[in-house]
Amino acid sequence: MTRAVLSLGSNLGDRFGHLQAAVTGFGVTVRAVSPVYETAPWGGVAQDDFLNAVLVVQDTGTDAWGWLRRGQGLERAAERVRDVRWGPRTLDVDVVTVQGAEGAVLSEDPELLLPHPGTPQRATVLRPWLDVEPEAVLPGHGPVVALLAALGPEAEAGMRLRDDLVLVGAPR
Repeated sequence: MTRAVLSLGSNLGDRFGHLQAAVTGFGVTVRAVSPVYETAPWGGVAQDDFLNAVLVVQDTGTDAWGWLRRGQGLERAAERVRDVRWGPRTLDVDVVTVQGAEGAVLSEDPELLLPHPGTPQRATVLRPWLDVEPEAVLPGHGPVVALLAALGPEAEAGMRLRDDLVLVGAPR
């Protein structure tokens, strides 16, 4: 059995619809869905704001590569185009971390780096993750609450909680 934390983002087209399609696509594996945040783009490419959220998923038959492939399949269904690194996208699904029976799954494979690189510096992942798991720990980096605090208050300045947008997970 593995348990994964997934980061979702969208800034093209029906942003909320793309996030909801991802939640729906992970189906009964969804254990928690964070609130939605509207965030300024990251990475230096001029583009519209993102909607971001975090999912916690769990499944007996899915390993780290399985989570990656499922996320990529949902990106394809949303007609994601990878033209510009950190550019605009209909849907981005990142595997942040995976826990297996023996603990944290670590990977240095360039296609599946675990934990996901950059996570300790991204309030757009850390804040929604804390909303669903206040005691979360990023393997190799420590408590998520400490990572977010280390970024300082300005890290969340470009983020706005969207209480009007509520993602609905599949009933279990």
